[in-house]
Amino acid sequence: MKFKKIMSATALAMGVLAGLAVPAAAEEKTEFKLAWSIYVGWMPWGYLEDSGIMDKWADKYGIDVEIVQFNDYVESINQYTAGAFDGVSATNMDTLSIPSGGGVDTTALIVGDYSNGNDAVILKGEGSLQDLKGKPVNLVELSVSHYLLARALDSVGLEESDLDGVINTSDADMIAAYATKDVETVVTWNPLVSEITGSNADANVLFDSADIAGEILDLMVVNTETLADNPAFGKAVTGAWYEVMSLIAAGDEDVLTALAEASGTDLAGYKAQLAATEMFFDAKDAVAQASAADLPETMTNVADFLFDKGILGEGAPSADFIGVSYPDGSTTGDAGNVKLRFDTTYMQLAADGKL
Repeated sequence: MKFKKIMSATALAMGVLAGLAVPAAAEEKTEFKLAWSIYVGWMPWGYLEDSGIMDKWADKYGIDVEIVQFNDYVESINQYTAGAFDGVSATNMDTLSIPSGGGVDTTALIVGDYSNGNDAVILKGEGSLQDLKGKPVNLVELSVSHYLLARALDSVGLEESDLDGVINTSDADMIAAYATKDVETVVTWNPLVSEITGSNADANVLFDSADIAGEILDLMVVNTETLADNPAFGKAVTGAWYEVMSLIAAGDEDVLTALAEASGTDLAGYKAQLAATEMFFDAKDAVAQASAADLPETMTNVADFLFDKGILGEGAPSADFIGVSYPDGSTTGDAGNVKLRFDTTYMQLAADGKL
């Protein structure tokens, strides 16, 4: 199965695009576009497009939803931020830093999973986290991989300044980069982690997202105003997502095989990646995660990291610059500048069987 794809030449600079973001004015409409990129927990988005399940749910609500794959994760978020798409698959951190930091009011429509081992710091050969001192590290700079590296270094009392630099490397180039002699350590996500560790006997996982379980959330985020003006959009997308979730949870091998092939692995390989992912197959579990008591603390830590790196919005005066709201009505950050919203409305409708 081949999913619809945009093969991007390069990712635009995050800070530049965020600063220039001019999202399309929200209004009632019937045609919508979602962007996604390769990651174990996001593979269902491509299946929704290719299988006709998205079309079925869109037809139910009298709209059209196109789901487009990007080869480059950061560029997919940049395109959403610029207003070319109504939603995008992204982590909580990258949503806060790019669209929300760029002034685009964004809602987490679906909390799909959290990484429970899918993101990893990988060293060539023997060694420990302490041995990263003085070594260069390749990763998608300022992405969730950068956050994972910071958390890993902090766990052994190191800082990024102790390294011989962080080298910005696109996820599309990570496999090739690892194969070169100059690259000693990479930080990346699945399916790249599985490909690197499965194809290289010297690949040594030093730290992974299971060590910070629940901090890296994988979402489908959408423009808040677009969602408010078009509830049918939220209902159709959420309904389609949970139909596929039910198929995967039931072990439908036709679906799982299609997802495996699209991610460049076999059925056993994809199941192994799913095992490192805390998928919220049931909408009620997604609601619980979005309502979790520790989520505000997680988002505060993420904001602190982004501010420290200088990417929490242009000219952000403090880590509290961007407000984040939660289902109970509470906020972290600036309550007068809320640009990221965890909203359980549509997931709850799915949980209640009302879509």
